[in-house]
Amino acid sequence: MNSPTKQYSFMTPPASSFLYVAAATAAVLCYALLYVRWHRKSALPPGPVGLPIVGSLPFLDPQLHTYFAGLAKTYGPICRIKLGNMMFVIVSSSSVAREVVRDHDYVMANRKLMATASIITYGGSTILWSNNGPTWRMLRRICVQEMLSRASLDAVYDLRRSEVRATVHKFRARAAAGEAVNVGEEMLLTVSDVIMSTLWGASVVGGERSRVGKEFREMVCAVIHLIGKPNVSDFIPFLARFDLQGLQGKMKLLLDRFDEIFTHIIDEKKKKKKTEVLMNKEVAGRTDFLDYLLKLEQEGNYNNRPFNLTNVKAILVDMIIASHASASTMEWVMAVAMKNPKIMARIQQELDQVVGKDNIVEESHIPGLPYLAAVIKETLRLYPVSPLLTPRCPASACTVGGYTVPPGSMVFLNVWAIQRDPSVWEDPLEFKPERFLNSAANLDFSGSDTRFIPFGSGRRVCAGIPLAETMVTHVLASLLHSFDWKLPEGTEIDFASTFELVLNLVKPLVAIPTPRLPNPEQYA
Repeated sequence: MNSPTKQYSFMTPPASSFLYVAAATAAVLCYALLYVRWHRKSALPPGPVGLPIVGSLPFLDPQLHTYFAGLAKTYGPICRIKLGNMMFVIVSSSSVAREVVRDHDYVMANRKLMATASIITYGGSTILWSNNGPTWRMLRRICVQEMLSRASLDAVYDLRRSEVRATVHKFRARAAAGEAVNVGEEMLLTVSDVIMSTLWGASVVGGERSRVGKEFREMVCAVIHLIGKPNVSDFIPFLARFDLQGLQGKMKLLLDRFDEIFTHIIDEKKKKKKTEVLMNKEVAGRTDFLDYLLKLEQEGNYNNRPFNLTNVKAILVDMIIASHASASTMEWVMAVAMKNPKIMARIQQELDQVVGKDNIVEESHIPGLPYLAAVIKETLRLYPVSPLLTPRCPASACTVGGYTVPPGSMVFLNVWAIQRDPSVWEDPLEFKPERFLNSAANLDFSGSDTRFIPFGSGRRVCAGIPLAETMVTHVLASLLHSFDWKLPEGTEIDFASTFELVLNLVKPLVAIPTPRLPNPEQYA
């Protein structure tokens, strides 16, 4: 007969074992849960493994926007790619982009200077390329509140208007001769002239003005090409001193020439000002942006922040290089309008109703042209001139889309992919301006809605939107109101694009203008 003690001890092991197993299982589950949560938070975004040292450099496609969109299809809306020592993080959905520009806007507001960009921007002294901080805030405030405010733009309207009318007059002469026009080239010429007039008015005139304008256009194209070209110096830093591709050397030559021209214009401006003071003929107020910048430079500060000649030149180079994006936008709009006769007809019908055939387009007509505005927006949705924007660089680690984005990485918002996302846009690959009059009517260029951010969003949204939007619309409205357009015999529009910091047509748009207004004086 078994004793009670033995019976008790016989029952104890199974109960104890169960408790031990349950406790151990719970501990393992808790540990696993904590590990997964910790690992999820600390894990880098997914992406290709790449090769030792060089990473994915050998496989990089120069058309980065489409290459990155392909990676997103494989790895998801946030992914990474290692290029030498540099990590790129690519965001390809509006929801993840919202985390970048809303939740982490301050941390993500820095820039990582590429070797060529550092040179042409005076060491990252421009609004576009400077890091988030007091100097950047000063430069942006000067541009947004002083130079590009509505009142400031209205004050120099006559300068812009005269350049637009000069373009219409020139195209009338080309039309009379039956000559075709290289639209992209002429748009860059027009925008450059508008920007130069706005910046320094009549400080450069006559033959010198034409020469400087032509040289600036060539230099801007060269700068865009050099910044947009992948540079081994950026990806493998110890090779930077050798400048293996010669890109830094070429950019230094461009900077020297920019600096030389700026110095000449500034010196002439100061001499003229000094003469006016001596002769008691000083003009009240300012007549162009450079007047204001030189006033700040003379005072040596803006809101108690140091302001010097390098700041002046950095702002000038920012605005001149930005002219390329506006010109490219206008070429794309002209291309899609000519490709779609119904769209062209509706634009011209709107212009005839609002402006009239016996009048010429003024900036005051722009608010009454919603369909043209919708065409411009739809063009920038499908063909954003800056498809990857300017990359952000986090100052510290942060979590985006459930993954850790490490400090020092380069974060690209793939606007080209975001604005073609079928989960957000109906018929995303079709050109439908009407969407911006109906379901997407509330979307503008401010970047407040990350479904549509052709000019960025958050604190790093483009500072030049007011000038660019007004200038692009005014020039396009003037050309489409003044002329009918057709392609040369035997040619057609090719929408193949190439990416070099700015998205351009591979085959430039060439078209023949035909006057459509009754009075020759409307082309004067």
